[in-house]
Parts: sequence; C-alpha cells; structure tokens
Amino acid sequence: MQPRNMSMSGVVDLAAVKAAGEAKAKAEQARADAARQGGAGAVAPSALVIDVDEAGFEREVLQRSTEVPVVLDFWAEWCQPCKQLGPLLERLAQEYNGRFVLAKIDVDANQMLMQQFGIQGIPAVFAVVAGQALPLFQGAAPEAQIRQTLDQLIQVGEERFGLTGITVDQDAAEAADQAPAEVPAGPYDALLEAAVRALDANDFAGAVRAYRNVLADDPSNTEAKLGLAQAELLSRVKEMDAQQVRKDVAERPADVAAQLAAADLDLVGGHVEDAFGRLVETVRRTFGDDRNAARVRLLELFEVIGPEDPRVTAARTALARVLF
Repeated sequence: MQPRNMSMSGVVDLAAVKAAGEAKAKAEQARADAARQGGAGAVAPSALVIDVDEAGFEREVLQRSTEVPVVLDFWAEWCQPCKQLGPLLERLAQEYNGRFVLAKIDVDANQMLMQQFGIQGIPAVFAVVAGQALPLFQGAAPEAQIRQTLDQLIQVGEERFGLTGITVDQDAAEAADQAPAEVPAGPYDALLEAAVRALDANDFAGAVRAYRNVLADDPSNTEAKLGLAQAELLSRVKEMDAQQVRKDVAERPADVAAQLAAADLDLVGGHVEDAFGRLVETVRRTFGDDRNAARVRLLELFEVIGPEDPRVTAARTALARVLF
C-alpha cells in the first residue's frame, strides 16, 4: 500500500473561526477543571503510547485531547505495513517527550471506530485535537514526512487551542533507561520437549496443553506459537473423514464450517495456497460471525506456515483487499 498523505486537510476545517473558538474554549475549560482538582501531574514515559478500545475512547482520547494532541494509529495484526509504521510512531512518541500521545487502535477488535472514522485501508493515522478529529496520512509513510506532519499537528495544537503537551516524569524515564534488560522467563525446554514428544505420539491434546503452558508465561515464544498452531490443526484434522469433508464442501459451498474443514485438509495435504485462497474467498463473500470465523482460521493457518513465507505475505495482502 502506497502512502497517501492526507496533508493535514482537517486543519483547514478547524481554521474556521467559530469551530476553532468553540473547541479552544472547551479545551481551556477542561484544563481549568483539571487544575482545580490538583492537575494531572507528570506522567511516566509508558503513558505516551496507549492501547485504546471503543469503551475507553472518550476517556483516553477525547478527554485527553483537551491537554495534548492524540495521534490515532489504526492497525491490525495481519497488516504488514502496520508492523513497519507502528514501532516508528512509538519511537517518535517517546522522542517528542509529551508533545503528543500515541493511541493504538486494533481495527479487528474495534470495527465501530474504524467505521466512524471512515477508514478504507490501514495503516491509517488520524489525530484528535481539543475533541476535533483530523486525518494525517495513510500507509507506511517515510519518517521525514511523518515528522513534518507531527510538527504541523503540534503547532496547530499550540496556536489554535493552547495545547502545550504533558509533562513526562524524567526520573521515571532515567530509571527505565538504567534498568537492566529483563531476562526472558523460562526455562521452557522441558515443556517444549514434552510437547514434541506428545506430537510424535499423536497426543495432540497433550501437545496443545504443553504449548499453552509456555505461552501463558511467555506469550511471544515463537517456538510455542508455531507448535500450538500445528498441534491445534492436527487435532482438528485427526477426527475428520476426508472424503465426507470434500463431499460436504462440494454440495454446500456456502457452508462456512465445511470450508474451514476443507482448508485444514488442504493445508495438511501440502496445498497451502489452496487453503489460503479458500479462506480468503470465504471472508470475501460472508458477513458477521461467519466472516470472523473464516478470518480467524486463516490467521491460525498463517501461524502454521510462518510469517516470513511468501505465500503468507501474498495471502495477507489478499485478505486486506477483501476486508477493506
């Protein structure tokens, strides 16, 4: 996806005297109310990057935007450009040291917010200033362009709404810098070995339990994530009647459960692209719970093959097209 610079177009709308004046008055009133209650005080560096959902949007974004511009990063786990842009925005949020706050919104879990902002593709980046929303850019834009856009955003916040940012607790920041690196939890060798032995013995339920025990303590453990995806797939396929599954999917092509089962069989049989294509097509032509079931199964099969496989990359792109 090529970056599509939205050129701070929302700033033009905010420049209308009446709209800007009302928003500024609301922001000043909110800051005055906070001051009477003792003020917000300094925040830890970790508060500069937050995860936001629909339930917390008013508190975490709208209310917060009365004291600091809030940048919204709409992303999804399956979105490859998001994985490039997200860490860059997080780094810049720390570097700008309280001049803006970054709010990350997972579109898969917050589709109502995605619809309210009229998002057609991700990553998409917006800002909320004194309760006013404006688009910034779409796609994995170059760092220089992002910095320029952020500088414009901060200038608008200061000049039109009197937003001077929030104070970061420098002692906390220095302590975080000086803290020794965390030692990964573990060891998990015994559990991982037990999982492999269970797989070899076709005890897929035992393998699933062992991998989940590892992930409960270490959610980012790559070996356990891959092993769990494989064990769950094999467990599903173990009890299938392959001939019946093929018959069901031929007779009832609109049956989502039949398509999921056939995709599992495709993958186990080495027909990776067929499995992915089947599920992408199922996502394209379904809605609601059926669409979500097909999407989730596709993401699970991505884990089996691994994120670096070009077939996964191609299928992620195809999935993004049908979703957005």
